Amino acid sequence: MKSKSQLGRFLRTRRAQLQPSDVGLPEFDERRRVPGLRRDELARLAGVSESYYTRLEQGLSRGASAEVLDALARALRLDETEHRHLYDLTGSGRGGGGDRTRKPPAPERITETTRQLIDAFGDTPVVVLGRRSDVLAWNRTGHALFAGHLDPGSPQDPARRPNTARLVFRDAHTRELYEDWPKKARDAVGRLRLAVGRYPDDPLLAALIGELVMHSAEFTDLWSEHPVRAWDTAAYRMRHPLVGPMDVTQQAVPVPNGQGQRLVAVTAVAGSAAQAALTLLAQATAPGGRTLPAADNPSAVSEHL
Repeated sequence: MKSKSQLGRFLRTRRAQLQPSDVGLPEFDERRRVPGLRRDELARLAGVSESYYTRLEQGLSRGASAEVLDALARALRLDETEHRHLYDLTGSGRGGGGDRTRKPPAPERITETTRQLIDAFGDTPVVVLGRRSDVLAWNRTGHALFAGHLDPGSPQDPARRPNTARLVFRDAHTRELYEDWPKKARDAVGRLRLAVGRYPDDPLLAALIGELVMHSAEFTDLWSEHPVRAWDTAAYRMRHPLVGPMDVTQQAVPVPNGQGQRLVAVTAVAGSAAQAALTLLAQATAPGGRTLPAADNPSAVSEHL
């Protein structure tokens, strides 16, 4: 996960996604040897020399100025998240990337105030994720929604902590949980890409990526595309084995002083069937809660809603 190689790959993938016509350059009938823009074309658009841009792709000029990085971002039509990621990969500080570090990160744990925050959400499904997408904590309904087949106490043991990216690619339950699994998979990879930019010297993060590359061709294909995804709001259609299908929103917010930790809460539209399903899941998993029929028996489940 050397930063210079990550920077070169990111620039190449984004350059390959742009055609001359996309940026107002004339197209001739010549046979192009590379997909997308050539290096000289992008360099002209960004107002830098071709040799300097080539050194950037080769990771030989990581001390690029903010003006150059901003010009490259404009030329490549990067969104805000990709723009910040470019700064991370070059080792340049930028507003919004304050949790980025070049030192190996310290072991992760949640504070008592974070536990109080989790409790304040009541029955709303909540998980707290670390910088590598490890589950550091969850409430009862968060566990039931995302990983009811796993030990609820596993986040408390660093050696057994579930990792959401690993679950997405290597856990059959999680794959079936998301009706649009490819979207969830791309989001998971995009967030790991952000982590690599901010924590390039994290050996556990490198080991996780190596494991996923080794065991999942789908992960490897997505990783090579260098997607980048912000931790913000995402809508998914989930199909839970206890309460069936539901359209939910997963909202991620930074944990105050959490050094890269994020709290993810799951909600549904008020009065919707999905909200009723989440309520039923909370009731069923409460101490002494009622037993539900399998979700593949819709008529039986609907009687509980």
